[in-house]
Amino acid sequence: MPKTALIVDDSSTMRRLVRFTLTEAGFEVLEGNDGQDALDKLTATPGGKVDIIITDLNMPVMDGLTFIKQVRSRASGRFTPILMLTTESQESRKAEGKAAGATGWIVKPFHPQQLLTVIGKVLPL
Repeated sequence: MPKTALIVDDSSTMRRLVRFTLTEAGFEVLEGNDGQDALDKLTATPGGKVDIIITDLNMPVMDGLTFIKQVRSRASGRFTPILMLTTESQESRKAEGKAAGATGWIVKPFHPQQLLTVIGKVLPL
């Protein structure tokens, strides 16, 4: 059974790039265009759970940090690996992400293999 990933980014181009990378690696992919949209999609999935979440930080409606906190507050999302994929690279922002519950941090632009390598570290493939 393929693993399911949820991609959260307000950029349709970025979602498309990440989706292509993940589907090539055998993932089923869900997409949200902001944190609230992603929470709605997550709620609609069986058990309210996916295998991994990849989210941007800066988005309208609900940003990545708020989204992560919402996911972590749910029993189904307590242990889900969550990667931040963002242009932000400051240590203070990374610390905020970690405090919110992010598992890892990748700075855009990224190479597809880099993304898969990080996913492999937090989610056995």
